[in-house]
Amino acid sequence: MSASGDGPRAWQLSDFDYVLPPEAIAQRPVTPRDAARLLVSRSGGITDGVFRDLTAWLEPGDLLVLNDTRVIPARLYGHKPTGGRVEILLSRPREGEGVWEALIGGNRPVRIGSEIVLAEGFSARVEGREAERFVIRLQTGSGETVAQALERYGQLPLPPYIVSSDPEENRTRYQTVFARHPGAVAAPTAGLHFTPELLDALQAKGVERVMGTLHVGLGTFQPVRCEALADHVMHREWFSLTADVARKVNATKRAGGRVVAVGTTVARMLESACDASGALAAMEGETGLFILPGYRFRAVDRLITNFHLPKSTLLMLVAAFTGKVRQERDYAHAVAAGYRFYSYGDANLLFPEREA
Repeated sequence: MSASGDGPRAWQLSDFDYVLPPEAIAQRPVTPRDAARLLVSRSGGITDGVFRDLTAWLEPGDLLVLNDTRVIPARLYGHKPTGGRVEILLSRPREGEGVWEALIGGNRPVRIGSEIVLAEGFSARVEGREAERFVIRLQTGSGETVAQALERYGQLPLPPYIVSSDPEENRTRYQTVFARHPGAVAAPTAGLHFTPELLDALQAKGVERVMGTLHVGLGTFQPVRCEALADHVMHREWFSLTADVARKVNATKRAGGRVVAVGTTVARMLESACDASGALAAMEGETGLFILPGYRFRAVDRLITNFHLPKSTLLMLVAAFTGKVRQERDYAHAVAAGYRFYSYGDANLLFPEREA
């Protein structure tokens, strides 16, 4: 889908650039999860705090919407029958058992029809190619399912800017505590800050929660390659919102509560599944919603998110929610105040641009 909303001008990629010192990129998560810093952004100013302070910022009757996708071990290493080493990065599931879109790297290009040996009784057959991605079929011959083989032999595909983390720590810390449905190749990172204790404290205050599922794809890290953002085609991701989720979101709005999207993935889900009045409907399918400043949010009243990469579609969504001027103010403050950035970094609680 092309750019959503009629912004005040024709947005350019260079409008969403900023300078970040490399040392600000978080390489390890904080412990405990809810000890991350929290920047609360309102039109009237910024408040610095800690993520567990979230209980002070939400009210009884508010509704947290979380993404319960689970990151799969999508990075695989193998070799061709001739011995050449190959790295596979699963990108997006296709119809059919074990069929995936994937990036494949190696010393030499792989051929359509070739077999890649991943482990004894576990292999990938290259069935086709679409642009820069291959279509592969994962196969097991040992009685294991493909999912079981992935858990045994795959590795979690951390973002490329995390270069010095602990692989064993990542297996648990790069998942949310409420992850349930396998299918993502990247974590919904805003949710990484929640602990069971914080969720219980929010519920005790009267803040309810529901779960949707959006399987985050590699497109979330795909750089935008065109300067004129009206020409950018957004990546597509599968999501599911149940009738129960829709009912609770709609009931919250009717009662005057705020719908709090935990992450840009949840924001895109909710905005993709609501009508012009903001009423949500159950939906399952793909979203390619691209949100730029000028977009009018209909379902989301608050947004919890991490700090995002320069020139990324996620940064553009944040600028749409708070307004571009406020987004620039917040990021300048975060850099100066030593906040930690990106997937393992600190968090924002964002109030919308239209709310004083």
